[in-house]
Amino acid sequence: MLITFKEAAEKIKAANKILITAHIQPDGDAIGSTLALMQMLRDLGKEAQIFIDDTVRKNLHALPHFEEIRRPKDGEKFDADLIIVLDTSLDRIGNVSKLTDAPILNIDHHVTNSGEGVELYVEKRAAATCEIIFKLAGELDAQITPEIATCLYTGLATDTGFFQFSNTRAETLAAASKLITYGVSPHFISEQLEKKSLAEVRGLSAALNSLKMFYGGKVAGMFINHETAKTFDSTEGFIDEIRVIETVDVAFLITEKAPKVCRVSMRSKGVNVAQIADKLGGGGHIRAAGCTLKTTLDEAEKILVKAIGEAL
Repeated sequence: MLITFKEAAEKIKAANKILITAHIQPDGDAIGSTLALMQMLRDLGKEAQIFIDDTVRKNLHALPHFEEIRRPKDGEKFDADLIIVLDTSLDRIGNVSKLTDAPILNIDHHVTNSGEGVELYVEKRAAATCEIIFKLAGELDAQITPEIATCLYTGLATDTGFFQFSNTRAETLAAASKLITYGVSPHFISEQLEKKSLAEVRGLSAALNSLKMFYGGKVAGMFINHETAKTFDSTEGFIDEIRVIETVDVAFLITEKAPKVCRVSMRSKGVNVAQIADKLGGGGHIRAAGCTLKTTLDEAEKILVKAIGEAL
């Protein structure tokens, strides 16, 4: 059920012990928004704890209070009177859903989030969930510390491709500018996020060697098999290396995370890849989306290329 921004804020004000979570395979916006909200709520005198049911890539570990993020254990329970799910729909939070039966508040900016079965505040024009959390700070009368500002800026920067993507609005840049006045060091964040391990660089090389072109050069795809994928923890930025090819409208990367478990990332210049991802059980933005296909790498290629072709 869709609710208003003020209604979402009132639900947070009324809660005292809050569990915060975001999606598996968390990105800068997921981690930035959860860490920022946790700190805001604690500063307001509430108990707040983050659970993420996945590993987090190393270049996000430098964010303030990252070490306090917990991963749920089998059979674990957490006493809460509210769950806040950020940057995703409920189907992507993994085993966090088993921790408590508390009411759920979902805050997101993805166009594919229908909020079925929960109370949802979705701001589809927002470039990132961190943009919503920044606005929420004002509604909650929460202080923006340099640590909170750093987390929020990270989400804005990553979800806009450092303010290069089409989702960058005047309001997004205004929020980023304001966060800098609160103590953000943009160069520190960009340096942290650009770091790659030697294994990741070698993985990028393998991905580029797998490059295939489809539909007369309109679509470019890369493929990482399980043996290569298990040697590093992130493919962040890989897809951008082929998105820039002049003839390409849709670029994709399929990573075989485990046998018969393939994670798909898509970027586009014109095609609505969120609709493609939605049909395949995923979601995301109009120009950046993804999904998981539980099949072999070869079969995942056939399924995805066919779906993209139908959308072209």
